[in-house]
Amino acid sequence: MKAHPEIKPDLIVGHSGFGSTLFLADLYACPILNYFEYFYCPGQSYIDFRPDYPPRDFDFLRARASNAMTLLDLQTCTAGYSPTEWQRNTFPEEYRYKITTIFDGIDRDFWYRRSTSRRIGNFPPLPPDSRIVTYVARGLESVRGFDIFMQVAKRIGAVRPNVFFIVVGSDHIVYGADRQHIQARSFREHVLAKDHYDLKHFLFTGHIPPAQLVQILSLSDLHIYLTAPFLVGWSLFNALACGCTVLASDVAPVREIIQHEHNGLLADFFDVDGLTRLALRVLDDPQQFHPLGQAGVRLIDEKYSLAKNLPEMVDLCCRTVADTKPRM
Repeated sequence: MKAHPEIKPDLIVGHSGFGSTLFLADLYACPILNYFEYFYCPGQSYIDFRPDYPPRDFDFLRARASNAMTLLDLQTCTAGYSPTEWQRNTFPEEYRYKITTIFDGIDRDFWYRRSTSRRIGNFPPLPPDSRIVTYVARGLESVRGFDIFMQVAKRIGAVRPNVFFIVVGSDHIVYGADRQHIQARSFREHVLAKDHYDLKHFLFTGHIPPAQLVQILSLSDLHIYLTAPFLVGWSLFNALACGCTVLASDVAPVREIIQHEHNGLLADFFDVDGLTRLALRVLDDPQQFHPLGQAGVRLIDEKYSLAKNLPEMVDLCCRTVADTKPRM
């Protein structure tokens, strides 16, 4: 950037944690606005949430090192923002005054429930009388409860043979210590090898474009969203925007969004029986649970839509530019 003196920013905006804005404070006198995503809290994070997939000592050391870079950004920046209150509250209390909660924003011109074909990609069309359960994660891994989902799905399938499961996500392990505990090429292969599943009732789509995902969510009779205490995936917000009945894990970041029996259903992450019971209630009579999906749509419109969040982001940028207090 020093080689381009013609670039004279009024504001620098960047993701915190990887040093992307840190050194620019020595080159430009303008304010810096950082996106603060997550601060690791040993003993209270996804790293050590699952006793069946314990972390190595190195995982904690790496988390400390990541926090160190984030702390430098917190000290250097003019202001920051986090998508949710839960994420903001992971940061040290003495720095939270700098961080505003503003969600990224769901584009409601795109994410909404629509009439669509029951044929997904190159898969055979789903029977017209079938129930559809959806599961979406960036990576099929333990942090997002893929193995728990498969146990629930097996129990559902044993008593409801008309249910099909559409699983969206790549075999790439994004978060967590899964790779240390498996011999298979992916966590999905590891899970499927541990039990018998009637795979005729499963569609594993892999990574897909948004246009195909919105089609899948529009078909969903029940969307199951599982996560350890960690960043809530956009797929939960997309499912709510599409009016899905959501069954989610009862952890703090999810409870900020889902209120049990108001705009979704909650059960303990590890409670396969409890998750199965709630899922079967929905699948017995999906129409009865449509009010939950409608409440989810209202939540997105009122709190998490692009129309709501974009003006907040513009306002934060303007206020940050107007802030003339010197950085230390």
